[in-house]
Formats: sequence, structure tokens, C-alpha cells
Amino acid sequence: MGVRGVAEGTRSVRVVVVGAGQAGLSAAHHLRRAGFEPDRDFVVLDHAPRPGGAWQFRWPSLTYGKVHGMHALPGMELTGADPGRPSSEVIGGYFSTYEETFDLRVHRPVDVTAVREGTDGRLLVESSEGTYATEAVISATGTWDRPFWPRYPGQELFHGRQLHTAQYPGPEEFAGQRVVVVGGGSSGVQHLLEIAPLAAATTWVTRRQPVFRDGEFGQDQGRAAVALVEERVREGLPPRSVVSVTGLALTEAVREGLAAGVLDRLPMFDRITADGVAWDDGRHVEADVILWATGFRPVVDHLAPLRLREPGGGIRLEGTRAARDPRVHLVGYGPSASTIGANRAGRAAVREIRRLLDGERELTADAH
Repeated sequence: MGVRGVAEGTRSVRVVVVGAGQAGLSAAHHLRRAGFEPDRDFVVLDHAPRPGGAWQFRWPSLTYGKVHGMHALPGMELTGADPGRPSSEVIGGYFSTYEETFDLRVHRPVDVTAVREGTDGRLLVESSEGTYATEAVISATGTWDRPFWPRYPGQELFHGRQLHTAQYPGPEEFAGQRVVVVGGGSSGVQHLLEIAPLAAATTWVTRRQPVFRDGEFGQDQGRAAVALVEERVREGLPPRSVVSVTGLALTEAVREGLAAGVLDRLPMFDRITADGVAWDDGRHVEADVILWATGFRPVVDHLAPLRLREPGGGIRLEGTRAARDPRVHLVGYGPSASTIGANRAGRAAVREIRRLLDGERELTADAH
């Protein structure tokens, strides 16, 4: 079934993959293995300017050697990478080679604005390069484009600079400054360890007491962590990140940070002042910069016309399939947000979509 006009300016494909990060490329790879041809049976639409998913936007000081748990894409290992090179370059180059090797023909930059119900049982995917009529959508849009900024009293009064991890430029820009880092995840810890040697002062603030994980983190622990995230998704609640339930790895750099006092944590402040942050008990810390390492939320606004959200605020999934619409699969969402989870989810989504499309073929044959 080739690309054909179903209405003026509309093209028809069997599957549309939205996003070309780890999850999207995994899905595209498994579509090819299942016999789907790119640009004939499926398209991959990616809004980023070049290959690399969210990795291409990571700060230069996040070298490949600092990346933990990066799993290779299906069918091609990442070998011989220089641990001293920026991860954005290493993984961006790897993704680019992967796209070429498997001839995935990613369309970019393309913004997908909405997925709507069509008039013939198909979905309409509206994008900056036109509209696609399709039988199934794999949404692999990740979280990078939706940084979470908490709101606190006095935020608009602060005279210094506020920025999010998504805008983090590297440690040099904070030389000689007093920096408050907000957030108990791995990004906040990495920022502190990099900034502290250059800054005039650093302060770490988190909502919950950080939990540091010592020893091996094996498959059993990984499965248990993913199961906790899956449970929320099955209940239709917004997913928490897998990292949020695994704890922080107690690496050598983290041990040194704890010993030096860099990772001495304060509870969350109550308000922001013109020159810093303050607590109701009278404590006040002066700051030139507030760096919000407060994570990201899933990018799913393009699915809003389909009304997939549950009362709890999340999209309930059965495997990778949206419970409210079996034509829509989310990969890299909730429990599949890790790189290994994204690979598995891409394979699972394609398997389910093949069943869906084969079932439709059988129904069509029966009708004749």
C-alpha cells in the first residue's frame, strides 16, 4: 500500500512514527524487519534538526564516558567510542550511521502538531510537511522538549539568572558565581559536581532526601524499578522516571562529592527572594543563579485531540498500546523511557501493530 492521495495534500501510509530518538529508531528498525518499506508503508517524522534524539542537545561536558546505561540500538552495536568526546557527538554520530545503515529515511525537521480521528477509521497526522492518513501511530516523542519548571512564591522577583537542565551550557559559565541547584536526580548531581570547583558557592536543594545506591544494579533490581513505573502507567497516572525509583548510583565521583560536602543537601526552600532563596525557619541563601534540574514531562500534546488521558492525568497503557485507542502506541514513555526499555518497546509496538493490521486485512477479506 503506497503513499497515495486520500484528500488534497494528504498522503497515506500504514504507520507513522513520530520521533527519531532511541525509541523511534528502534520502532522503525522493527518495522523494516517486519517487511514495511520506508516512505511506502511507513514514515518517521522527527522535529530535531539532525540525528541524535535528545542526546544532540546535551551539554558538551557530558562526555560519553559519563553516560551510564546507554544500550545500543537493535542490530548495531556502538563500538570504539572515545569516552572523552561529548556524548552529543558520539551518540549523534551513532544514530546517523544507524539511520543510513538501515535506510530509515527519517524526515526532518518536521513538527507534528496533532493526531486526529479521520473519517474512514484511520488517523490523520498533521505535520509541517503535510497530513498523513494512517492506520497506526507510534509516538516516540520522549520528554526533552517539555522541561518541568516548578513554581515558587517570589520567582519573578529574583534578580539573578534562572535556567533549566535543558539549557545547561556546561560548568564554565558559572565560574565565580553562587549557584543553587534544585533537584534530586542524576542531572542535579552531575551539575553540582561539575560546577562546584569553579563556582564561588553551591547549594543543593531537593524535595526528598536523596537515596544513594551502592553495589551492583542488576536485572532483578532493574525489573523491580520498571514495574513501579509500569504500575503508575497502568493506573492512568503521569509516569515517574525510572531513575526516580532506582536511586542515585554511588560512583567514585559521587563519593568524593559527598566527602567534600558538595552533595550536602538542604530541604526545599519555601520562597525565592530578589537575591536568593529562603526558608520559613529564617534560613536564607544568597544566589546569582538558580539551576532547575527538575526533570521533564512526556511530550504528548499532539495526541490531545484523541482524548487518551485518564482522570489521573496520564495515558493508560496496555503494554505500549493506549488503552483508549489500539491504533496508538507510546514508546519511550514511562517504563520504556530508558534506552533498553525503548528498544523493547519499539519491538513490542511493531508486534502489536502487525496483529492489528493483519486483523483488519482478515476483516476486509471476510467482508468480500
